[in-house]
Amino acid sequence: MLDFAPMHSAPTEVPVEHHSHGGWDPYVDNGGTSLAIAGKDFVIVASDARQSDGYSINSRYDPKAFTLSNQTVLATTGYAADAKRLVEVLEQNAQMYFHKHEKQMSAPAMAQMLSNTLYYKRFFPYYVFPILAGLDAEGKGAVFAYDPVGNMERVVYQAYGSASALVQPFLDNQVAGANQRGHEGGLLDREMARRIAIDAFTSATERDIYTGDWLDIFVIDQTGIHREKRELKHD
Repeated sequence: MLDFAPMHSAPTEVPVEHHSHGGWDPYVDNGGTSLAIAGKDFVIVASDARQSDGYSINSRYDPKAFTLSNQTVLATTGYAADAKRLVEVLEQNAQMYFHKHEKQMSAPAMAQMLSNTLYYKRFFPYYVFPILAGLDAEGKGAVFAYDPVGNMERVVYQAYGSASALVQPFLDNQVAGANQRGHEGGLLDREMARRIAIDAFTSATERDIYTGDWLDIFVIDQTGIHREKRELKHD
C-alpha cells in the first residue's frame, strides 16, 4: 500500500514594507499655519514663517505666503519644498498668460488654474494645503480653499496648518459669529479682520509649537497688495 505524504499548499507571500532608520520619505509636514479672511472690497492673508521638522526648527523665517500677481496671494501649509515648486509652476503659467493676453490673470482665473494644476498631479500630489486670496471681477474679496488634489471651494475665511484646529473655531466665532447671541452677520471691516488675524496667531503660538517666530500679513485691495511683518513667540 502506497503511503502518500499530505500535500501542503505553498505559503502565500505578502509584500513586506521595510523601514530603515532615517529612510527617505517623499512627504514631510513642515508645520506652521495660514489663514485668509475676505471682506467687502479686500482680503486679509496671514501666515507664520517657522519651518519645522519634528521637534527641530529648520528656519525661523521661511515664508508660506507668496504674491502671484498684483492682486493675488497664495498661502500654503504642508511640505515646504512642494509649496515652493507649486508656486514656481503657477508663476510660469501666469507669465505665459500675461504674454499671451497682455494682462494679469484675475483671482478667479488663477483659482481655476491652481485647481487644474493640483488635479493634474493627483497621482503623486503636492503635499500642500493652499489658500488662494484676491479680488473677483466685482472687486469683492475672494478666498478659495483647496485640498491637495484640487477640490476647490470659495469661502469667506479659512485656516490650514498645524494650528488650524485652534484657529478655525476662533474664526467661526469671530468672523461668522457662531454661538454669539445677537450677532448680525455680514463681512468684517478691514481693521477688525486684521486684528482677528493677529489675535488668532498670537493665541495659536501659545499652544502649537510648530507655529511662531514671524507673521506675514497681506492686505489685498484695489490699490494692490500691502505687506506687513510682525513678531511672534520665538520658543
